[in-house]
Amino acid sequence: MGKETGFLELDREDRGYEDPKKRLKNYKEFVVPLPEGKLRAQASRCMNCGIPYCHNGCPVNNQIPDWNDLVYQGDWQDALENLHSTNNFPEFTGRICPAPCEASCTLNIIDQPVTIKSIEMAIADRGWKEGWIKPHPPEAKTGKSVAVVGSGPAGLACAQQLARAGHSVTVFEKADRIGGLLRYGIPDFKMEKHLINRRAVQMEAEGVVFKTSTEVGVDVSMKSLKENFDAIVLAGGAEEPRTLDIPGAELPGVRLAMEFLTQQNKRVAGDDEVRAAPRGTLTAKDKRVIVIGGGDTGSDCVGTSNRQGAASVTQIEIMPQPPEKEDKALTWPDWPMKLRTSSSHEEGVERDWSVLTKEVVGEDGVVTGLKCVRADWSNGKLSEVPGSEFVIPADLILLAMGFTGPRKAGMIAQSGVELTERGNVAADTENYRTSQEMIFACGDMRRGQSLVVWAIREGRQAARAVDEALMGVSELPR
Repeated sequence: MGKETGFLELDREDRGYEDPKKRLKNYKEFVVPLPEGKLRAQASRCMNCGIPYCHNGCPVNNQIPDWNDLVYQGDWQDALENLHSTNNFPEFTGRICPAPCEASCTLNIIDQPVTIKSIEMAIADRGWKEGWIKPHPPEAKTGKSVAVVGSGPAGLACAQQLARAGHSVTVFEKADRIGGLLRYGIPDFKMEKHLINRRAVQMEAEGVVFKTSTEVGVDVSMKSLKENFDAIVLAGGAEEPRTLDIPGAELPGVRLAMEFLTQQNKRVAGDDEVRAAPRGTLTAKDKRVIVIGGGDTGSDCVGTSNRQGAASVTQIEIMPQPPEKEDKALTWPDWPMKLRTSSSHEEGVERDWSVLTKEVVGEDGVVTGLKCVRADWSNGKLSEVPGSEFVIPADLILLAMGFTGPRKAGMIAQSGVELTERGNVAADTENYRTSQEMIFACGDMRRGQSLVVWAIREGRQAARAVDEALMGVSELPR
């Protein structure tokens, strides 16, 4: 602990945003980083607690007090090395992780948590700027080969760890570019895609082979993978969307959030309209947009709709409005349920809670509105409030209601792996083995939809399990 009184002398100060009028004109990141002096001062606020709850709050167990102190001392390179010891991609998590570590910070008891997320991103960005982040190819090859299916954060973390252990790793990705939902589910204004590209270059230099536009179970069979690889890791995510089962939901103006976000990300990447929109161009321009779902994906739809020039954006959620402030005595250091307002919400949206959808209204096959009713949760069960029906005018309805698990057709069906009651691939968190010999599973495909940081954790731990299975022992960290 470099400065014992830092938390007493300094208040929390975090990075800011560009003005909404400016940032809404493009799809670039708009966070304004803190200058080095202020970052080091903020790092000095870390109390180096006897029990650092931030460790447990962080799914990858980042050694947060250690690299906070190193940043305060100005030792950025050692801070980067420490950060990379637990997290393969801190520039990703420093941008899009919701920071459960900050919720667990002891200073959060008084609503003044250390700016952990901002410091994490600054360490990673400085590492790239200074040229400290380089490939780490293995000293020797093991002669073993591993197929990793899926190039999202779980698959990428798993592949990088296994390649560094000396195995020959091939990553199969059905999309035309690697990254999974990092690439096509998260808008560029939250994380620009050159960040993924430079990690791919690093991983290729470490020996990882990427095969894009190759869907396992369609373009290449599971039988072929079993015959040609010593182990297989299923890291394909939870891509089965939760759909809307009400009258009128089949109208063309009702679309999935991932379809909407993917199209825009492809446009930003330079794809033409035909390539970006195989089902036809999907845009919110001059439309009254309703986003169903109050989570991060719904928020991303709000930000994207506003950038496309929507006439209005309304976001509805079936659950009640959370409290503006949590009861720390009951929740800390756990992740609290409270009202969260994202940067996209601040750019313009009408938000409403306890709304149950009843029917999509349309004329001549065109969406004109959404018929709703107020939901009553007073008894802990969902019921409708009598006489509370209302209609929200709409031209485009985006479904951001989450995912029900991995897609079953193709790869999973061919693999023969057992599934859980929830429909995820069955595997524990000790050895990540499925019911099939030398087939492992990690990330959202195993645990269901979750955070990027959980995917990285599972990818790293699965890599160790695979390494142990192939070699008998492993020096890879869990």
